[in-house]
Amino acid sequence: MARMGPSDPHHTAETGGVEITLRDRIIRLRRELHRHPELSEREERTAGLICSFLEELGIPHRTGVGGHGVVAHIDGRSSGPVVALRADIDALPISEETGLAFTSTVEGVMHACGHDGHTAMLLGTAVLLRAEPPPHPVRLLFQPAEERGSGAEMMIDDGAIDGVAAVFGGHLDINYPVGELVVTDGAVNAASDYFTIHVKGKTGHAARPHQAVDAVVVGASLVTALQTVVSREVDPAGPAVLTVGSFHAGTAENVIAGSARLAGTIRTLDPEIRRHLCNSVARMATAVGQLHGCTVDAEVREGNPPVVNEPAMTELARRAAAAVVGGTNVTRMHSLNMGSEDFGRYLERVPGCYIRYGGRAPGTSPSPAHSSRFDFDERALGVGARWLDVVARLAGQELAG
Repeated sequence: MARMGPSDPHHTAETGGVEITLRDRIIRLRRELHRHPELSEREERTAGLICSFLEELGIPHRTGVGGHGVVAHIDGRSSGPVVALRADIDALPISEETGLAFTSTVEGVMHACGHDGHTAMLLGTAVLLRAEPPPHPVRLLFQPAEERGSGAEMMIDDGAIDGVAAVFGGHLDINYPVGELVVTDGAVNAASDYFTIHVKGKTGHAARPHQAVDAVVVGASLVTALQTVVSREVDPAGPAVLTVGSFHAGTAENVIAGSARLAGTIRTLDPEIRRHLCNSVARMATAVGQLHGCTVDAEVREGNPPVVNEPAMTELARRAAAAVVGGTNVTRMHSLNMGSEDFGRYLERVPGCYIRYGGRAPGTSPSPAHSSRFDFDERALGVGARWLDVVARLAGQELAG
């Protein structure tokens, strides 16, 4: 393999007598991953591909971390602070409709959020770091189960960030053009909490509602009441979203439902607002139950914390971005992102920064993430790989003093 510098996506390697660029190599990787997506906590084949690639590079790694996670270690030119770089590896239960030549071969499963790209980027970074060793050690985290929101915690429990001084990662984003890197201070993703509500009414004949307690009516009242929590109890300057995502009740058109189950999610950035909304769901459930003379039980489960970028690490991330794409192509998020991301679990324990990789091709209006037609401009892969490489080197130097 030819020696490759830290920030040029056009480095070449000899493969079977054919010279290919690093960009071509990671695009091939991304397409192979895209053809064979795997759901959260089932990423066995994906982990195997990652391990095979690392073995070819001679990079030591540990498998089975947090399930199917992989942790790789790259020595620096000297010992010192360890910088971690993270990519998520799981896919979503979505049937693909992109029409791509490398479309998913797994029925009902698709890389609809760019995790195939994130994995390919980090493997590209492994090539760069292996070719020109960083000043201090770098740890690569290939994390499973991000879509389920459990992968980061499982990785942490298995020691993935033990001894780590800083952590960096990013997400492809088609809201920004390819070639842009989006680096933002403070909170960049919302906390996610979840609730389940059980309505216990009384079954009866549809013709005689006075003999029953209609769980559909109770549930509908609760859905309406919950919509007022954000609109009337939260300061409009404090972003918050409460969504009832499912409502199941009834068995037949002429039977009054005796039970109902509602489930939803709460997204917040402010800790006080987070506590208030979680408490309000339980309060509303009890009040609506009393109103209709039945029992309504609410269970609120804490999910991931917000992703909050640490100021010093954000400045390092911004400097690395400018080195890769130029200062004019480094921007901030257009608006707050109320989506959840379990990268926040790492940032609760280690300072770091989470950015966005622009992935929209010029002149296009691509479908959003988590849709059956999601795709991104593959030129973003080289940009992301280079940024991860540069930020790891820069952070290692800065943290070493």
